[in-house]
Amino acid sequence: MINGWLTLPAWALFGILVAFYTATAALIAWLVMASPVSSWIKSFTGVVAPFIAAVSVLFSLLTGFLAGDIADRNRQAWRAVNGEASAIVMLNTLSLAAVTDMSAIRAQLKAYTDSVLKHEWAVMAEGRRSPATGAALRELLRHAADPAIARDAGQTAATALLNAVIRIRDARAERLALASDQTNDIKWLTVLALGIVTQIAVALVHLDKPRAKIAAMAVFTLGAVIALGLVALQEYPFSGDMRVSPVPIERAAELMAQTG
Repeated sequence: MINGWLTLPAWALFGILVAFYTATAALIAWLVMASPVSSWIKSFTGVVAPFIAAVSVLFSLLTGFLAGDIADRNRQAWRAVNGEASAIVMLNTLSLAAVTDMSAIRAQLKAYTDSVLKHEWAVMAEGRRSPATGAALRELLRHAADPAIARDAGQTAATALLNAVIRIRDARAERLALASDQTNDIKWLTVLALGIVTQIAVALVHLDKPRAKIAAMAVFTLGAVIALGLVALQEYPFSGDMRVSPVPIERAAELMAQTG
């Protein structure tokens, strides 16, 4: 449920968030002012205003922690993409500088890069990986680990080539792990629930003032929708309207084409 909501377009994501908190605010207001239990609820009149802070601080802190986790994940995703692009450029440069013909490695590197851009990037938005890209990477690793390279180009060149491929493999693994990470679902459920609890706290403080209650709940609901909506747009680093771009890998592919 949470995953489905977070993968929606921005307008739908905000629309559902507005509808959800508007419905909960309307339900709370109805329970307090017009429901059969309204007289019993009003018997709690006297809850002081500072009581709101006890709940709102919990809501704010957890929202801040959630936003921090998401921002850190996006930074890691950006570093992984840039690291992968850097390793691709390094491998291409090393293959050109080698004293022996490395055209087979460059051809396999191009196949891997094209597969990332044409196949894996699209399915990665759904938290999946491309089998074709994985096969291209394994083939690239097989070429780089060929003992003939050490014999013909020297052990130093062979080690440098293999290390560059390993860097590509590690960066891809990190990128895919970040794309499929859904560990924040419980935090989202907790934050959304605390938002409702904060609405209840606002209503309790204004039990004897209907207009003030509605105004305070409306202001809090608006703030919660804006904050949670903007955070939700960044939940998945490789999907949605605010996602990490494949531009670094595209530039690496362009550089390979120019040098090739």
